[in-house]
Amino acid sequence: MKAKFAVLVLMILGLTFPLLAQGPPAAPLTEKEVIDLLKSKQPHQQSAGVVQQRGVDFELTPEIEKHLRKAKAEDQYIEVVKKAGPAARAAQAISAGGVVASPEEGRDMQAIQNELDPDRAIQLVKDFETKHPNSSLLTWAYFLAANAYQQKGDVNQVVQYADKSLKLKSDNVMSLIVMATILPQPQLMKGSDIDKEQKLTQAQNYANQALQLIDQLPKQPNETDETLQKRKAELAKEPHSALGMIHLQRASMALAGPDKDELAKAEQEYQQAVTLGEHPNPTDYYRLGEARALLSKIDEAIQAFTKAGELDQGSVVKTYADQRIEELNKRKSQAQPTPKH
Repeated sequence: MKAKFAVLVLMILGLTFPLLAQGPPAAPLTEKEVIDLLKSKQPHQQSAGVVQQRGVDFELTPEIEKHLRKAKAEDQYIEVVKKAGPAARAAQAISAGGVVASPEEGRDMQAIQNELDPDRAIQLVKDFETKHPNSSLLTWAYFLAANAYQQKGDVNQVVQYADKSLKLKSDNVMSLIVMATILPQPQLMKGSDIDKEQKLTQAQNYANQALQLIDQLPKQPNETDETLQKRKAELAKEPHSALGMIHLQRASMALAGPDKDELAKAEQEYQQAVTLGEHPNPTDYYRLGEARALLSKIDEAIQAFTKAGELDQGSVVKTYADQRIEELNKRKSQAQPTPKH
């Protein structure tokens, strides 16, 4: 399962960063902006400096690394991008109370941030927990462990570590989003309807709390209102996506067929998710299409599935989206009256 929250814009404002300078006022670079820098005429060393200064709004995945190398990025440049990612910056964040982590805590946290192998990252988190049981960075270490388990597809461990993170810092927005996103997933929707509804209610509470905290994020020094709103929007799309899945799950639990009211809520939340931010998730478009199809909004569903395929060319999402488009077009043709002769 793809780790959706691993590529979130992790911009938790109002935090201090031990061992690092305070984050720059300019918005972190998108993947497209980094690729544009690589393709520009300026030397790669100079553009790497821009990446270091501003940071990036994505985590370095194998797919993104492939895109960067195609744009002529070398090993050193790739390393700069990896260390400029949101988790690499925010995992060193501590509470706004201003308690500074020790150099050893910072070095150990940096090692977790830089580790791409999920099994090794998990072991480093366990080592960190043993060495620094009272560290203010431990909540972020647990978040990174949840991220690593998500890469492995172990949803139960994702829940366990995100929960541990929230017990240390109940307003850790990223861990709230993790819980809101993972609890409604089909792998965890087991047991009685009462058990399922309990999980969905928990997930809904986490998502709403995350949205409330995101709305309250303060400005960084010298940050414009427009930049702040863009960053809030980029982060808020994930809780809206989680709420969309919550309502889809509730719709499917109805005894007399899909609950139309829940489907309408799912459509609204997924519409929010794909509208907010500059980089919509193709999976959100796919699920928006599912909600619309179940609401018999055939043309609008086809539009959503088409957009999902356009955003995820050559992937399994496009394959499924194309299949759904074909099914809906057949459904349309069958519904049309036979012309009279």
